Amino acid sequence: MSRADLAAVVDRARVVLLDFDGPVCNIFAQRPASTVAHELRRLLVDQGVTLPADILHEPDPLAVLRFTATLGRPAVVRQVDEALTREEVAAARTAEPTPYGREVIVAAHQTGRRVAVVSNNSADAVHAYLTGRRLTSYVHPVIGRAHANPDRMKPNPAPVLDAVRELHADPRDCALVGDSVSDIEAAHAAGVAAIGYANKPGKRERFAAADAVIDSMADLVAAFAVDEL
Repeated sequence: MSRADLAAVVDRARVVLLDFDGPVCNIFAQRPASTVAHELRRLLVDQGVTLPADILHEPDPLAVLRFTATLGRPAVVRQVDEALTREEVAAARTAEPTPYGREVIVAAHQTGRRVAVVSNNSADAVHAYLTGRRLTSYVHPVIGRAHANPDRMKPNPAPVLDAVRELHADPRDCALVGDSVSDIEAAHAAGVAAIGYANKPGKRERFAAADAVIDSMADLVAAFAVDEL
């Protein structure tokens, strides 16, 4: 994919939807995600849940939360979701900003675009980070994961569609920036363009379905600047 692909997406996008953990910050920079996942597993075991082999060593707390949706125990799902939310809010205070993540938000705003966050993390955690970084006035809405309903997390397009509806936008005028295949799938299922943020080796190849791919959020800042010329 080329700069022309990115330019075409940026030229069309009046609304920029950002995934949170990745494009905006590294939420678990100080408290490893694997530690949080371990704590969630302990909670499940305390509730008498037998953990399958693929969850026993799962480092992603969101994957552990997804697993709870298979249990048929709504109270346990709520308990795990609430525990994860507490961990995320605490982690947001020490999250590591993504290089040029703030600049993307400000540049999008300055070029007349609206900016929203669409995340599988909790909305409380996103708000905590944005407040701490004085970015709340630039970002609306914040669409976090649906409480105790992991099946609505991306790649389900529901949160993307929620953001589009709240903004009264046309999906064709929106672009979602995400660092996972699930972001690309959710965007396309919602009729929204997808920009893959290849922030780790090997990701660019996995983003073949994206409308454009960037290696740095600086690429997006530059694209906004060129679009204004």
